[in-house]
Amino acid sequence: MGLRTGNRKGGKAQNLIPQLSIDLCKKLLSDLEKGKRPVLHATKCALDNAIYNHKVGYLTPGNKKVATELNVSSVKKMSRAVFMLEILLRNIETGAVNTKRELYYISKGEIKGTPMLKPLDFTDQPESDDTIDFICELLESYREDMNCYANDRGGQTYSQQLVVTETLPDGDIATIDLSMLGTSPFQPKNRPQNLRLTAKKKIDFALIVESEGTANTLVANGFTKRNNCILMGSQGVPSNAVRGWSKLIQDHLKIPLYFFGDLDAYTMQNIYRTLKAGSAASLIRNQDYSAPDVRFLGVLPEDIKKYDLFDYPVRENDAQEMRSLKKADDALKNDPFFHDKKNKGVADILRWLLKNKRRCEQQAFFSVNPKDPTMPEKIILDKIKRGDFV
Repeated sequence: MGLRTGNRKGGKAQNLIPQLSIDLCKKLLSDLEKGKRPVLHATKCALDNAIYNHKVGYLTPGNKKVATELNVSSVKKMSRAVFMLEILLRNIETGAVNTKRELYYISKGEIKGTPMLKPLDFTDQPESDDTIDFICELLESYREDMNCYANDRGGQTYSQQLVVTETLPDGDIATIDLSMLGTSPFQPKNRPQNLRLTAKKKIDFALIVESEGTANTLVANGFTKRNNCILMGSQGVPSNAVRGWSKLIQDHLKIPLYFFGDLDAYTMQNIYRTLKAGSAASLIRNQDYSAPDVRFLGVLPEDIKKYDLFDYPVRENDAQEMRSLKKADDALKNDPFFHDKKNKGVADILRWLLKNKRRCEQQAFFSVNPKDPTMPEKIILDKIKRGDFV
């Protein structure tokens, strides 16, 4: 029993969730009435169940399931799932929208008003978050289909050519011309299926910048005035909203996408790979929340010598940096994304980082000619023109 919501048209997938939920609960009840121990099977969202095929472009789930059988240790988990599922179904029925944090407090309110539910109480939000994730893995559905959002902000986006048309919940249409926003960025909501993108004039490329501050600096220095492009700040590790928005740009506009970020293990594995192919924890949602066409523009290892960039060694007494290198080593051994021949260039960068134990930040390009504030832009454009990316 499951639902892969790859076809995101007009809430069709959302309309199926109530019936899937009813079928699930009926099966639980039927097993109990027959004296059988109910068993729930959820998609395993982990790296050992991740499949990567470059023709698809993102991590997809394999056939592994996690079975939860009713017993003393699992009764709370299964009961909480039914309890939270009822709250989520009510959201679908009423059209209400909530964050994970709000759902945690809604559940607390339900339990406060019904003392018999006290054994299901969540000690803290991670417990309720895990329950929501468990429900999604059971139904193979997105939490957005149940009107639950973890981060509703997409990346700060600038363009002189992009026009966004949004279908609002009441059916009204809103049109946003990004060139009319002045210095304010457009920040799309985490509902990419409600947005349609068009261009007033041919858009040549989209540049996704790891640092939101550096993205804003490029815009302030005239990047989007001089180039027919889209420029976005990804806020570090890209949220679902950022990933969904990047995917929409890719699919609607059919333009090249480039990622401009730091040269370090964390950026390559946690930020760029997640943007391009999704994550193991989100196997059931990567289809709509990853941008397989995005290329890594830099910082590349060869950029350090070519532009005489400031780089520095990874500090061996820095636990976080050493942990990132260890994860990079594990990724090269176990992550199917880095095993694929199409991603050899990205894997080679990870190997370089492990061997040299150095890192270089994207802001280092501002050191190339301190008297020319447009020098980073010139380098970025030259790299795109020469195909200097992986």
